[in-house]
Amino acid sequence: MPITDAWLKANNGKAREGLTEKADRDGISARVTPKGKITFQLRYRINSKQNRVDLGIYPLIGLKSARDLADKYRSELAAGHDPRVTKKIAIEKNSQAVSFEEIFRKWHDSYCVENKKNAHEIMRSFEIYMFPKMGILPTDKISTDKWLTALEEIKASSSSVAERLLINTKQMLSWAKRRNLVEKNELAGITAKRDLSITKKRSFRSLSDDEVKMFFFAVEGSRIAYKNKLFMILCLIYGCRNGELRIAKKKHFDFKAMVWTIPPENHKTGQSSGQPLLRPIIKETKLIIEQCFHLSNSDYLFNNVGTNEPISQGAPLSLPYNIMQWLRKNKDYEMVHWSIHDLRKTARTNFSTITQPHIAEIMLGHALPGEWRTYDRHDYLKEQALCLEEWCQRLKLLKNPVLAGLDVF
Repeated sequence: MPITDAWLKANNGKAREGLTEKADRDGISARVTPKGKITFQLRYRINSKQNRVDLGIYPLIGLKSARDLADKYRSELAAGHDPRVTKKIAIEKNSQAVSFEEIFRKWHDSYCVENKKNAHEIMRSFEIYMFPKMGILPTDKISTDKWLTALEEIKASSSSVAERLLINTKQMLSWAKRRNLVEKNELAGITAKRDLSITKKRSFRSLSDDEVKMFFFAVEGSRIAYKNKLFMILCLIYGCRNGELRIAKKKHFDFKAMVWTIPPENHKTGQSSGQPLLRPIIKETKLIIEQCFHLSNSDYLFNNVGTNEPISQGAPLSLPYNIMQWLRKNKDYEMVHWSIHDLRKTARTNFSTITQPHIAEIMLGHALPGEWRTYDRHDYLKEQALCLEEWCQRLKLLKNPVLAGLDVF
């Protein structure tokens, strides 16, 4: 009579005089020790010799699971493989399984550090959000559902963080699969839009003239660090990406030629063009940059205090919030939300009223369209400078007393 769940429950842990064995079907049996320990086994014949292999101990493995495993071993046997060898290989593989954190750190050190400017921030994100949840788990044991469940929890507080974690995890798993560190990439077909319902909404936010006035009121009156005030003003004047300014070194500013050079590795289009960006330094911006020089004791224009490292990638992101909070508390002015990147949009919108479209695009560091960028090698520094001078005059007229108080114009 085959083994039943009722028989297993009745005999598990029950002492007896000697070793007994109860047959099931298809070569399966249950071996019961004098202390009532039940072990499932599979009897089989290979090379004309009778053998048996343990399937697992009850109740750690149930009857159905034992039968399923026996079916798997019989399939291996039909292919000419000894189930005992198959089991041993599986045990060794599990014992050598590499954890998610181990593989991630290996990917980070060998690929991410060299190829991603924000490698440090990526590592911190995973240390905060992912390692506590599944860092010790073998990577191949993390199911798609477990990945998505973790990302959905993070998405509840920050969609952008969840999306970045998904992108980097997918890249890491692809890298690991190419090196046979994992068997498959569970996230290969997963997208933020389809599977996490994360959609990017294009922002059209730029500050109006009245908002620029209030911006300067807050810059003057708030307790924001002076170097951070200068950082925001330079972003507003140049319309540069804040990352270009964040990692700018003092040596990039030539006061003799009056040119700020952004190396190819420091700006977005430089990764493909291999060319630096050239921005003019005018009288007004020279005064600001000189003050930044005085405030920084490192190679960088904006450094972390007491270090020779640039300010972190996330440092400028909270500055708009501080401005809006100050206005709310001190001026009873509710400013529509804006980001540090929106200062770039504000500058570009105003550039359109001062200069030609292609000059404005060059000032932002955008590539000119089509063959234009191939054949036109003019730097347009003079044209950029004229635009910046008029833009600075406009800013002075918007709130001259505040700007004068900051001694930046």
